[in-house]
Amino acid sequence: MFKPLPCWWASVALVTVILSGCASSPTPKTADCVCPAGETSAKIDKKADSKDEKPAQPLFVKSDFSELPGWSSSNHSKFLEAFAEQCSANGNALAKRKATPSGLLDACRKARHNLTGNALLPAQIWMEANFDVWQLQQEDGKKEGLLTGYFEPMLKGSRKAQGAYNVPLFGVPSDLISVKLDDVYPELKGKRLRGRLQGDALVPFFNRAEWERLGPDREKPVVWVNDKLDAFLLQVQGSGRIELQDGNVIRLSYADQNGHPYKSIGKVLVDRGELTAAQATIPGIRNWAKANPGKLEDLLNANPSVVFFKENKVLRPQEGPVGAMGVPLTAGLSLAIDREKIPYGSPIWITSTDPLTNKPMTQGTLAQDTGGAIRGRVRADYFWGTGAKAGEAAGLTRQPLKMWLIWPKGTPLPESGS
Repeated sequence: MFKPLPCWWASVALVTVILSGCASSPTPKTADCVCPAGETSAKIDKKADSKDEKPAQPLFVKSDFSELPGWSSSNHSKFLEAFAEQCSANGNALAKRKATPSGLLDACRKARHNLTGNALLPAQIWMEANFDVWQLQQEDGKKEGLLTGYFEPMLKGSRKAQGAYNVPLFGVPSDLISVKLDDVYPELKGKRLRGRLQGDALVPFFNRAEWERLGPDREKPVVWVNDKLDAFLLQVQGSGRIELQDGNVIRLSYADQNGHPYKSIGKVLVDRGELTAAQATIPGIRNWAKANPGKLEDLLNANPSVVFFKENKVLRPQEGPVGAMGVPLTAGLSLAIDREKIPYGSPIWITSTDPLTNKPMTQGTLAQDTGGAIRGRVRADYFWGTGAKAGEAAGLTRQPLKMWLIWPKGTPLPESGS
């Protein structure tokens, strides 16, 4: 915990965010012209620009269950049970989140009652009677987006540095300051300012290259692993399991981040001409790293972001890692979405293709997680599970995606869709 900062820090934070989000663009050159009376060239340029600009299409388009590919043959009971579990007596994750729309929470409670009451309706009939379907679309009206995948890695590790176990994974540094900006400025919902005090000034926290050099002398690692690329990928995934030398398994969960933006090392390799876009998968990056061990550290440092972990001693081994919603993720069901577009707990129907078999994927999922790279309208990250097989599928997932929001009847759509 850190001491509350004076109010003026919030003003600094707001200015920082505003400046970082606003970049000036060069003014386009125009040919000389004779302007009509009373109009300047600037006004004419503005008119010309407005003709070319088309208003962004709404996020949601009304659809129907009959338009969902694979809906009629789906396991509706399993889908409804998973949705209802989000407001179970044991967890009630939906109720714990202040941002949960009341209609979504009410629908979850009604689903639980239908599953446990005396007069049960078949799951498909109940869902079609209580929900509407809305397809997500891009600003230009296109319905297709991008599906990527993620997983929970399983690494080998040690409680102390020894032999090959020389790559540290850290907990939250004692001097990392994290400020929720929406506590003061509601319009900055979900935004945080992270840094450290240097004298009486708040400065950015160390980037990856700096932390790699300074971290081991400043903090005691939670655990040591035996592969630098695996440690990096664990940070990208946000959680994972470590098998210790004595055979015990511990789980690391996301705790915080250093405040620097995430940058894809796959894209860096493509931009540098080291790999093609098709080769820039996790398997492709692994092969590149084996062939270029001397270049690996420089590549990893191209991503300035560092993730810090906490050891999670609560979850049962058969459960998945905890997602941003606060519930254990389920392989083949949990979806990471853009939180500014879709509320946590929302049922989402997706259609895509399996990267290992190229067979169609048409199924119900639940919005239970998010991530720094998951931004946009028709955009999601599919949780494949734990271990090497899940990692193989996740590393290859870069598939076309269509998404439908299954939303409680009579409940206003998420505000971002207006």
